[in-house]
Amino acid sequence: MGHEVPADLLEIVDALLPGTRLDRARLAADGNIHHVVLLPGIAAVRISRRPSGAQALPRRTELLRAIGAAGLPFAVPQPLTAVTDFDGRAAVAVSWIDGTAWPEGEGDPRQIGELLRALREVPLTAGLRRALAAGQEPAPVRGWAAVLAEDVIPRLPARWRDEGRRRLDHAMALDPVPGALVHGDLGGSNVHWGPDGKLIGVLDWDAALAFDPAVDAACMAWHGWDTLRRAVDPDTYRRARIWDQTFGIGHLIAVLPGTSLANVDSYVDHIVPWLEHHPH
Repeated sequence: MGHEVPADLLEIVDALLPGTRLDRARLAADGNIHHVVLLPGIAAVRISRRPSGAQALPRRTELLRAIGAAGLPFAVPQPLTAVTDFDGRAAVAVSWIDGTAWPEGEGDPRQIGELLRALREVPLTAGLRRALAAGQEPAPVRGWAAVLAEDVIPRLPARWRDEGRRRLDHAMALDPVPGALVHGDLGGSNVHWGPDGKLIGVLDWDAALAFDPAVDAACMAWHGWDTLRRAVDPDTYRRARIWDQTFGIGHLIAVLPGTSLANVDSYVDHIVPWLEHHPH
């Protein structure tokens, strides 16, 4: 799977990893911030798309180092090169993680539970907390609830504003829990499993933060809510449903760092269809 790699990206890969065969290189589905060139069995090369991504890449690379040193029982991509500038575009090669994703709606509750427990039990050392905070720059100024209450809900169509406030109030009423390492985008192609069904590694830690571990549980509902129910304790499941029912866990993740949204109108345009399909 993947797409043909444009010549300008291949030039960057070749300069970053001289002598590496590029005949099997392919382009992963593009993200908003980076291109990712895949060199199967060798490396994945992240190349910034715009200046903001170039500025963030060194911090996110250091975050990978910190998470990789945390003792997790699975692989985390690790930098193979320095973050290098190519005429304003930053690039770094990270280690290859074998395995494949489970299809949506499928999964082993025991393995999912073990993954979530491993993340929840990572010690949040001072160094890891600093790396997580640096990865969220610019620094939060208000908090996630204020971003939703002040920026998002007032821009919802009138028919959804009261319901949006009710959902936010429900999430804010959750009892506080100790913060844990939260990946923020578990499920799908970011979690790689071996042919024996065992976890090999977890990719793409750009959304990582210290928060309620039930957020990661909600992300793992990619495998089905019934599967998740069998993977976690009842309270984690309850909290996961509440986080998801706010505006959809994939949308909620974008505001959890507490930074202002770059484009609130676009965010609203994405969550309104979700609300239409999840009215209760």
